[in-house]
Amino acid sequence: MNQPNAIASTEDFEFAALSEAVNYRKAIIREFEQHLKGDVLEIGAGIGQISEAILTLPSVKKLVGIEPEPAFQDGFRQRLPDVRLVAGTTRDLEPSESFDSAIMVNVLEHIEHDEEELRSIHRTLSERKGKLCILVPARQEIFSKLDTHFGHFRRYDKPTLRGRLERAGFEIESLHYFNMIGYFAWGLRYKILQGMDFDITQVRLFDRKIFPPTNFLETRLIRPPFGQSLIAVARAI
Repeated sequence: MNQPNAIASTEDFEFAALSEAVNYRKAIIREFEQHLKGDVLEIGAGIGQISEAILTLPSVKKLVGIEPEPAFQDGFRQRLPDVRLVAGTTRDLEPSESFDSAIMVNVLEHIEHDEEELRSIHRTLSERKGKLCILVPARQEIFSKLDTHFGHFRRYDKPTLRGRLERAGFEIESLHYFNMIGYFAWGLRYKILQGMDFDITQVRLFDRKIFPPTNFLETRLIRPPFGQSLIAVARAI
């Protein structure tokens, strides 16, 4: 099985720009907070940006991160020195370890054999019938050069992600698109105009002015029929 990011041509993943996406990260945590309880496993923890938010949830007793990239491991340990980080993949966990829930945010698309990875995650959750909270890039029609640059093998739609999860042993509890306005922004900037970076000023503007009202509509009124991302919550059975 290939390591995550095996085909990536960059190693920084624009963390400086993405650190400005404060409201976006908060929205992701709101989607998952009622499912993240007890002992939580974060797969692809990066430099700990999502991890910090997870640790603020009162229902989370313990967090364990997994990260295969050495450069990201250093950043994680500097940010969260008291949180256990497994250097590697889910296969580097102790066979006896089990968790109440697991979270993956923009990780599965980096793994060529994604079903294999989901089965491995299922093994860590099955004993406690834990939940997997997952966010992935959506809609293959906006797959861009930047996706390739970041080491993405694919973007997902509902039937594809549902099938992968169910074949790995999960039962879907919720599955919906997320960030419809981001679909258009990504499609224009990266698919049509073929941009190859994140502009910090634009990320800040989007996060502060555009994303909050559109996310409010998506979560309080009606889920969008498509989006930049796809979110699922699935229980190990």
